[in-house]
Amino acid sequence: MRSRTSLPPENSDTDDDDAPFLDPGKPSKTRRKQASHHLQELGEALMELPANRLAQLDLSDTLRDAIDELRRVRSHEGRRRHLQYIGKLMRHVDPEPLREAVASFRLPSARETLALHQAEQWRVRLVSDDNALTVWLREHPETDAQTLRSLIRSARKDRAESEAAAAGSEPRKSRAWRELFQLVKAGLAGEAAAAKDHDDSNGAPDDE
Repeated sequence: MRSRTSLPPENSDTDDDDAPFLDPGKPSKTRRKQASHHLQELGEALMELPANRLAQLDLSDTLRDAIDELRRVRSHEGRRRHLQYIGKLMRHVDPEPLREAVASFRLPSARETLALHQAEQWRVRLVSDDNALTVWLREHPETDAQTLRSLIRSARKDRAESEAAAAGSEPRKSRAWRELFQLVKAGLAGEAAAAKDHDDSNGAPDDE
């Protein structure tokens, strides 16, 4: 059973001469501090990774234990000191694979955020522009056109009533407004899934 990693001493952020990935050409003290800060941020980001992903990374037992211990540190000062300690340990590893692992883990969230923005843009466009319906149906022919037209009419009515009540206000979040968003989001998700299947089939090796 591994012992818990104790908090590092106060001087845990002092510079070491044997830091291969931070000292290729004897950088200035300012640059070393900046690099150390970036490694601390990376160490904190590694804490977000699930245990199975963290286990796949090439980390020393000491660094792995230090990252696990960070999850249990609650005080601000204790966390600051522990991050300095992690930054010091990370001077002896190649940070690029670790950055790639963090970026890969965060990517689905970024994609979901982009998908929500795209759906919102389409919703506004469909309610505001008559030609948008034609464009949408051409690009997404599987859409139930009758349902889409009905939702657009209702959302426009809600917006007109809202603007009449208070000039310049946002349309109230009516049922039609919400359902229009869900319909658009589902259509975009289906398009993305079809594109992915197409890419996967094109990239698959031919059977011999």
